[in-house]
Amino acid sequence: MLTTARGVPLPLPASTVPWLLFGCEFAGTALLVAAGVSLVILDFGAGSPVAAALPSAALRRALTGFGFGCVGALIAVSVLGKVSGAHINPVVTLAFWLKGAIGGRHALGYIAAQLAGGVAGALPLLAWGRLGESVGFGATVPGAGFSTAAALVGEIVTTFALVLGVFTFLGARRLRPFTPLLFPALYAVMVWLEGPVSGTSTNPARSLGPAVVAGVWSGWWVYLAGPVAGALVAVGVHGGTWLRRFEVRVAKLYHFNHDPRGVLHRT
Repeated sequence: MLTTARGVPLPLPASTVPWLLFGCEFAGTALLVAAGVSLVILDFGAGSPVAAALPSAALRRALTGFGFGCVGALIAVSVLGKVSGAHINPVVTLAFWLKGAIGGRHALGYIAAQLAGGVAGALPLLAWGRLGESVGFGATVPGAGFSTAAALVGEIVTTFALVLGVFTFLGARRLRPFTPLLFPALYAVMVWLEGPVSGTSTNPARSLGPAVVAGVWSGWWVYLAGPVAGALVAVGVHGGTWLRRFEVRVAKLYHFNHDPRGVLHRT
């Protein structure tokens, strides 16, 4: 590692491709899909013992969202999150790029790694067999009785809440250390309320993986357009209202001071 005369670490040259960071985003997204979507299958698959023990679909949605959020939080505080920042979601990376906390080339690398990780993480879902098949291996589709337009609005609103929540926590000094704790509570509420409409993806990589594995592409564009639009609105609201006082200077969800390559902080 390069250092100053006083021994202070300097960022590695910008031309160096941060493969380790991309690899951690790939692995983190794969873990999110494999573990998080497994909770969906376990809680809602036909013949699941969880469904028999907890007949209330609303309660199971809340528990599923809470568990999914816990998976994301654990990845954020893990060594993977320490290295890459644990975006594990293309629209989170997009939002950080729009705020200037990560460069464009690195953001593209992150997004490619996340999408690939989403597909790789969905492959183990095949091990659920008929239980997984009964729910399309966790593929997100517009809910029964809801139009694609309603699902699109649902994805916009939930992704907006995710990105604005992350920005608020990161920008408030007292809240910043607790950023990972946002996800279990936020997803518990969002999946409970919005799950029947769109499945509450908020993450194109999370939707892509199960869609590839299950071959389920109904309303697929909703899970790209909705999260992207939600993130764009959140960035606009954050920068155009009093919320801009919560300045976002780091593209990480935890381990904020660990950035030896100097690519996850605003300069």
